[in-house]
Amino acid sequence: MTRILITDGLERAALASCRSLMASGHDVHVAAAVRRSLAGVSRGVREHLVVEDPVAQPAEFADAIGDLVGRIGARILLPISDSAVSAVLAHPRCVPDGCTVPFPPFEAFQRASDKVGLLPLARAAGLGVPESSVIPTPDDARHVELAPLLPGVLKPHRSVVWTGRSQRRLNVVRVGTVEEGRCLLSELPEEAFPVLVQRRIAGPGVGFFALRWDGKVRAMFAHRRLREKPPSGGVSVYRESIALDPELAAAGSRLLEALGWEGVAMVECKREARTGMYYVIEVNARFWGSLQLAIDAGVDFPRLLVECVLGEHPSALRQYRVGIRSRWLWGEVDHTYLRVKLREPTESAFRVLVGTVVRTVRHVPGRDRCEVLRFQDPGPFLVETLRRFKFLR
Repeated sequence: MTRILITDGLERAALASCRSLMASGHDVHVAAAVRRSLAGVSRGVREHLVVEDPVAQPAEFADAIGDLVGRIGARILLPISDSAVSAVLAHPRCVPDGCTVPFPPFEAFQRASDKVGLLPLARAAGLGVPESSVIPTPDDARHVELAPLLPGVLKPHRSVVWTGRSQRRLNVVRVGTVEEGRCLLSELPEEAFPVLVQRRIAGPGVGFFALRWDGKVRAMFAHRRLREKPPSGGVSVYRESIALDPELAAAGSRLLEALGWEGVAMVECKREARTGMYYVIEVNARFWGSLQLAIDAGVDFPRLLVECVLGEHPSALRQYRVGIRSRWLWGEVDHTYLRVKLREPTESAFRVLVGTVVRTVRHVPGRDRCEVLRFQDPGPFLVETLRRFKFLR
């Protein structure tokens, strides 16, 4: 039994990791900024309060996590969110000797998270790159030609950027008109640049997931997004395990090798409906939100990662159950609301609502799984619901 500390107890990826590692017989602890977090109330998990914010107080957060690691004697530390990973890796001396953080150095994490620097590496690996324009500085934003790339998206070069001694989260935003694009660009902080303007790719979202350790890919998985929040594209709320396309697996593996990546990562892609080509969107160099689906389908990434850290070197895992679907229930509620709110003017609100609800409540035994709600571990769903309605803070 290994003592493991997991950060970001409010994240669904933290919950999936806790459930996986508890089932594997480990002593699992979770850190969260609040009492009764999503992962912290999972059965058998020990919860700890860490109020320092990895975004606003990265150094203080790393210190607090390091102190907690020392107090409980954790052998492995698993930061979950981008900001937590970045804060811990940027302050490696805060982690006591004898505790492993299964990520490469901070520089490698920054390289994998760089959406601009990723493009030539993805192209060389065999992945498509959306038609793009790079805006190096805020001054350049006033002169860039946006019209040829619209409708499209604006992407700061990283999801989390450093602003002095703190961090700041930045989002990808959709752009429909030149005027909207100019306005959005003017609102971005200087640290967001360089910024990518990319044409949107029409097609389903596909994820390639891998665990790479000691220079070898130890596990692979793939899924496609069925519903998202917002409906036009965003966080997946309903997704399905799909067979590994050899082309995607080979290109994704080459990209992770070019990045020198060690640990878990998701290569997020769009598969163009017209050509079937995979276009890279970004690399999530950490555990991802839909982690529970991979576990349910038979690729237990948290367990496999811990085995690698402990020197057990699991044999390469590429087989898993195809057609397993995972549903985030409250995410589905948000999808339904937004689907009605953002419907086309010619669409009937009643028909859109009924159609969306019918698709949402449809459940196939043996295939459909609820991501957070588990009858053998009901606490997380109860806490998620109470927090949603502000009964818990």
